[in-house]
Amino acid sequence: MYINLKQMKYFLSIILFTFLFISCSDKKEETATNQKTVDVMVASPISQEGNAFFSASGNIEAEQFANISTRMMGYVSKVHVKVGDKVKKGQRLININNSDIEAKKAQANAGLSQAEAAFITAEKDYNRFVALYEKNSASQKEFDDMTARYEMAKAQVETARQMQNEINAMLTYTNITAPFSGVITSKSVNQGDMANPGMPLLSMETPGKYLATAMVPETLISNIKKDSKVNVRIKSTSESIKGIVSEVSTSSQNTGGQYLVKIILQNTSVKLYSGMFVSTDFPLEKGTSKNLLLPKKHIINQGQLTGVYTVSQSNTAVLRWLRLGKTQGENIEVLSGLSKDEKYITSAEGKLYNGVKLNIKK
Repeated sequence: MYINLKQMKYFLSIILFTFLFISCSDKKEETATNQKTVDVMVASPISQEGNAFFSASGNIEAEQFANISTRMMGYVSKVHVKVGDKVKKGQRLININNSDIEAKKAQANAGLSQAEAAFITAEKDYNRFVALYEKNSASQKEFDDMTARYEMAKAQVETARQMQNEINAMLTYTNITAPFSGVITSKSVNQGDMANPGMPLLSMETPGKYLATAMVPETLISNIKKDSKVNVRIKSTSESIKGIVSEVSTSSQNTGGQYLVKIILQNTSVKLYSGMFVSTDFPLEKGTSKNLLLPKKHIINQGQLTGVYTVSQSNTAVLRWLRLGKTQGENIEVLSGLSKDEKYITSAEGKLYNGVKLNIKK
C-alpha cells in the first residue's frame, strides 16, 4: 500500500500524542499513590468559665506632667536642657531675653529708694509735730497737714514696693524653672526662637508614676464603677497589669462621645512609657462568658498573622487564622476564628501545609 508523506506525518503525530498521554497518566497515578500522609495528634480548645467583660482602648500617662510656657513675649536666649534630662524642682530651664524688663527693674528700684528717703523725712517731721502738738505749740491744721504728708509718703513706699514685686514676677516668666522634679519629655523651642505667651516650650513628667486611661462609649459607661478592679494589657508587649478605677468622667462633651476613665496601676516590673497603647478589660456587673484558650506553643506566626492548623472534614490540614486576646499563663484567649467543637493539631510527624492528608493518632 502506498502512503504519501502527509499521511505518514499524521500517523506519527497520533502515535506521539498517545505516548505522551499514557506517560502523564502514569506519573499522576504514581504521584497520587506516593503522596504521604502525616501522622498528627489533635486536641480541642480549652473552654473556660469567666466573668463577662468588655475592653476599651486608651494610653499610658504620667500621674504628674506639665506643658511649660511663658507669659512674656521675647527671644529665647538660652535653653539649658534637652529631652531626657532629669531636672530638680526650681532648676532653670529656659532664659528669655529680658533687657527691657531689667531696665524697668532699675527704674522700680530707683523709685523705691526715692520713696523710702521721702518717707524717712516725712516720718521725722511727723514725730516732731506730734511733740509740738502735745505741747500746744502747733495748730490742729498744721498737725493734720503733717499727718497727711506722712501717710502719703508711707503709701508711696508701698506703691514702689508693689511695682518692684510686679517687675520681679515678670522676670520669673523670662527665667523659666522646673515646677517639680522630673524628666524632660519634649522640647519645641531653640535658642533664638520667638517665645509667645501660652506657646508650649517644654514638657516634663515625673518618671515611674503612671496611670492608664480608657475611652468608653456611652452604651457601656454605666457598667463602670469607681474603685472596681480591672486588667490593663499593654498592646506592644502583651503584658498585663492589675489596676483600680480612680476616675470616671460624667461628660463626653469634649471627647467625641467617649467617656474618659482613669486607672491607677498597681506596682509592677513592666517597663512603661507615656503614650503606650493599652486595652483595659472592665468586668460587667452581671453574667459570665465562655472563653476559649489555646496553648501559646501551638500558635503559628506569619508576619502580623497568627493561626493554628485544624483538621478539615476530609481529614486534611487547614491553617486557620485567629484573632487572639489576653494571655493567661501558658495559654492565650481566642476571640474568633475557632469554635469549641473544632480540633487543632498539637504535633505532627512531618511537614504540615494546607491540604496535606492526615492520619490522626489516638
